[in-house]
Amino acid sequence: QVQQVESGGGLVQAGDSLRLSCAASGRIFSMYAMGWFRQAPGKEREFVSGISRLGRSTIYADSVKGRFTISRDNAKNSLYLQMNDLKPEDTAAYYCASNRGSYDSIRTYEFWGQGTQVTVSS
Repeated sequence: QVQQVESGGGLVQAGDSLRLSCAASGRIFSMYAMGWFRQAPGKEREFVSGISRLGRSTIYADSVKGRFTISRDNAKNSLYLQMNDLKPEDTAAYYCASNRGSYDSIRTYEFWGQGTQVTVSS
């Protein structure tokens, strides 16, 4: 059974940093591109970042470029999102997702986790 568990969210102030983690199980982690999405209350889910199977290629939404860094450790079946200089508009539930296709094929991501809440106060 495929399972992805996100962690690392919390309540922080603007300008602070957080590191999200996603632990995956139930399949061969390195066979999937991985990504992060987020959803704020009343808004649609949006793509944040994606990373290729071996971690050599990444892609970011313009809103987080230069502030967020995605990474993965295939030996640990884990995905990470380092978030720096957080802003109130980053407040959302963050979800990790897997992709049998390319890391930049946003529409083919699949979701399995429950998400982790990030709240940034001004």
